[in-house]
Amino acid sequence: MPELNTMKVLIISPTESGIGGIAQHVGGLVNFLKKNGNNVDILSSANIFTIQSKGLKNPSFALSAFLKTKFMSKYDIVHAHNLPSALPMKYASGKKILTLHGIYSEQIDILHGKSLGKLSNMYQKKALLWADAITAVSKETHDYYTDLGFKVSLIPNAIDITSLPNKPQRLYDKQVIYAGRISKEKGIMDLLEACKKFPQDVHILILGTGPEEEKVKHIANALKNVHFMGGMSKEHTISLIRGSDVLVQPSLAEGISSTILEAMACKVPVIATRIGGNIELIKHNENGILVEPNSPQQLSDETLSLLENPEKSLILREQAFTRVQKYDWSSVGPLYLNLYESLVNN
Repeated sequence: MPELNTMKVLIISPTESGIGGIAQHVGGLVNFLKKNGNNVDILSSANIFTIQSKGLKNPSFALSAFLKTKFMSKYDIVHAHNLPSALPMKYASGKKILTLHGIYSEQIDILHGKSLGKLSNMYQKKALLWADAITAVSKETHDYYTDLGFKVSLIPNAIDITSLPNKPQRLYDKQVIYAGRISKEKGIMDLLEACKKFPQDVHILILGTGPEEEKVKHIANALKNVHFMGGMSKEHTISLIRGSDVLVQPSLAEGISSTILEAMACKVPVIATRIGGNIELIKHNENGILVEPNSPQQLSDETLSLLENPEKSLILREQAFTRVQKYDWSSVGPLYLNLYESLVNN
């Protein structure tokens, strides 16, 4: 059997770059594996044919990746991320790991309706059987799939804290930021409603790309204090987060959010919805603030209250910085290496 530091690993993921949670997790994992001497190949929408349109991106990626893996060489580990990667994982050669970044059927239900949600629920139950090992990045996801009868290991999301850019970028005296996918499941509609309630001297930066961009642009054109900045590099995104007073994250479904972890590491207080992995990261009024999902008024009220209370903001961000240390890749990466070793040596 190969030694731990000479493994040949194939990572399969619909995304590998950008500010999205899966992309950041995959990028961090790849960097960690390479630093530890492993040989890593990546199969993603960046290097295979994928239809870049709503509803077709993930299915087209799954089909293209499936066709390609049938002709690829043997790997020690085939590590797939989220359910669209399960089909190519099934036909790749090597020990198979499927990492779940959220409750897939729930996400599909929010994005595409209950009919497709039911179909995705049937698919996920079959796809999980194709893996030799299953991991989840949040306790909620771990518990959900464990209750379905699967053996799931909890390996949380992580970030590389020391690699985050240190230079803050402040564009306005009162600066609130959202960074993530511009999509329904991220609560973007609630954010837009909250934006209408902010006074003119509170400026909201919205970073990201996604299917609801036109709606965000429409609001941004109508309100002088809402600024849609589109997709940006990781470095620029982190600089804008560091320069902000508050990061808001109104998701309807979420695992362990990379953006929240990064804000905590940048000592920027977070206001997030009381769902999924958010409640694992944030203790209300201790290291952040939790609001109910689908509550734009509460999101607005809590944001304005925090902007007016610098003493509270200081306490939240210092506690958050302490909390985020356990989510660094130096702590999380070895958990994956141990899993890889156990599979290869079994």
